[in-house]
Amino acid sequence: MIQLALFFGMPFAMNIAPDTPGVAYKQPQVAVDGARAAIAFGAGNDIFCITSADGGKTFGKPVKVGSGGVMSLGRHRGPRVAFSGGALVISAVAGAQGMGKDGDVVSFRSVDSGKTWSKAARINDVESSAREGLHAMVSGPGGVLFAAWLDLRVKGMRLYGAVSRDAGVTWSKNLVVYESPDGHICECCHPSAMIAADGSLHAMFRNWLDGSRDMWEAVSAPDATKFEAHKLGQGTWKLNACPMDGGSVFTGGSVWRRDGAVFFAATGKPEVELGKGKDPSATMAHGELFAAWSEGAAIKATGGKSLAADGAFVNIAGTDAVIATWESKGSIGIAKLR
Repeated sequence: MIQLALFFGMPFAMNIAPDTPGVAYKQPQVAVDGARAAIAFGAGNDIFCITSADGGKTFGKPVKVGSGGVMSLGRHRGPRVAFSGGALVISAVAGAQGMGKDGDVVSFRSVDSGKTWSKAARINDVESSAREGLHAMVSGPGGVLFAAWLDLRVKGMRLYGAVSRDAGVTWSKNLVVYESPDGHICECCHPSAMIAADGSLHAMFRNWLDGSRDMWEAVSAPDATKFEAHKLGQGTWKLNACPMDGGSVFTGGSVWRRDGAVFFAATGKPEVELGKGKDPSATMAHGELFAAWSEGAAIKATGGKSLAADGAFVNIAGTDAVIATWESKGSIGIAKLR
């Protein structure tokens, strides 16, 4: 039975502030693997990472990962991070000129727990096709990584992807994950992704069909030769604009925003409204749903609890430990939820 984690008496919280005045830390993303945790974030055109070896109780100082040029950052644009075997992998979208003009999905690897990093390697095989700057990157069993991004290599926004089967050393030929019969998917809502325990690849994205901006999920077998897509949720959102809000897909379900509300749908179950707001993130751990989202200037969580009085763009991940991170006035907020 799925339970909603209420975040009563959060055991630990911290704030990571920049050392350099005028430099803001933005768009943090967290990955958790047992007692290991890593948070990647952007500052200007640079990518930074902090790591923990004690389940998020303490984190080391920020380490500069690198820069692929002018980085796409803000409104769910920014780096993604994943543990894959003995490697820590970070991806981002960057180009010589920046978002809307050029941009490639690039990845960096560390094999010493985030102390040093490789040079950037390009994932998209058509140059500048990821110039919208929105992507996802996740890990799965056996050193497999899956990246998905909004792609403009041909007219009309499509969802493309690539797979690595060697913990990010090399990446596959790019895959068409989804192309809409209406000619384009939603132009500026970020995708999210998951690799299930059976190796199947999952990508969630906001579609654009018949004037509706609803969430869809594309699923492929582990060989990633063909994706099949289906709509999520029972309702629909007629909207002639982009909400710039993509939600989360994870083992056990997904969360997303429709109009002014946040919804959760367990796999194969009807949707449930969690609250009013936007920019949700969630994960399942130990049979509990850990979800949070923005409500005005605050970050709210399941059970009506407040995760932060002043923050934005929360991201949650967890296995043994569950960790949330968010933007907070140019700093990075972190809470250990479990």
